[in-house]
Amino acid sequence: MLKRLTLFALATLTALPLWASAPFKLQLPTENDFIFSKTPEKFYMYTYRNFEGVDSHPWTAGKYGYVRTLRRTDEGVIATKFHEGIDIRPIKRDRYSRPLDIVGAISEGKVVYINPHGGNSNYGIYVVVEHDWGAGPFYSLYAHLATTSCKLGQKLKAGSPIGKMGYTGSGINRERAHLHLELGVMANRDFKEWHGAYFSSPNHHGVYNGLNMNGLNIAELFIRHKANPNLTITQFIDKIPTYYKVTVPRRRDLDLAKRYPWMRKGNHSVMTPAWEISFASSGFPLAITPSNRAVVRPTVTFVKPTQSNHRYHTKGILTGTGKQASLTSLGQRVISLMTSSFLD
Repeated sequence: MLKRLTLFALATLTALPLWASAPFKLQLPTENDFIFSKTPEKFYMYTYRNFEGVDSHPWTAGKYGYVRTLRRTDEGVIATKFHEGIDIRPIKRDRYSRPLDIVGAISEGKVVYINPHGGNSNYGIYVVVEHDWGAGPFYSLYAHLATTSCKLGQKLKAGSPIGKMGYTGSGINRERAHLHLELGVMANRDFKEWHGAYFSSPNHHGVYNGLNMNGLNIAELFIRHKANPNLTITQFIDKIPTYYKVTVPRRRDLDLAKRYPWMRKGNHSVMTPAWEISFASSGFPLAITPSNRAVVRPTVTFVKPTQSNHRYHTKGILTGTGKQASLTSLGQRVISLMTSSFLD
């Protein structure tokens, strides 16, 4: 009986994918833990808003997702500007109202990028940490820092100091000093070539440019991880709904699928004429599936129906309404980054 159980256990382990992610330690980057309370407005930093002549300071605009730039549509009033991360309020300030909060790593990882020049990015002074949770590299980004206290290549534990909260970068002042925190995946390791193909402005940040990062709802991850410390990153991603799918000609194996094997759905060894890429409304890539649909250019093959323009629900990547959608010029550039078609 024992031998049978042992063989069954081995068979079960063998059946698990090699990329299966594991539970990981996760902690908030500052002392502010009001995200877990009944007063989340003490966690998120507000923004200034004027909508239809009314001024307000909504704290909800510091959350992740479509939380900014209100617009009146056929669906009613909706927020149409996407916020890739979360804005965390300071807990402590000095007598000049400058934040004193120390920022720490959210999990074990390695410092892969430090931008020391606040004027070179909307993020201001920022740090990127790479995490290995058994599912390909994930990247946490800590922005608007006043100073940094880590070194390039430094290995960090959860909570290891990264820097001090500040208000560097555009669109932020001392009153609204906060930590902007993101967690996401890298779109393409050839980002520098893509940037050179589409932009004349300099790329100061290499592959760690914010345009090359696709962010997850890290606030929801904190909450779900607190409820279940055994949660894995792939289990979290599996719950994200698909908003649209784009089918592209299959000219090569995709860089994304190589780096993030959990995105591979179906049999990638079978040659088909196309790839179908599934996306969240945020633009986060969820799945890459071989497709028998022959297309000559990237084509939207599924979209969640809405009454208002899909542009407002996809960061401007799609346009159209209802069940009809097509890629905008921005969307075509994004798909070229995801598929490396700019290398053709």
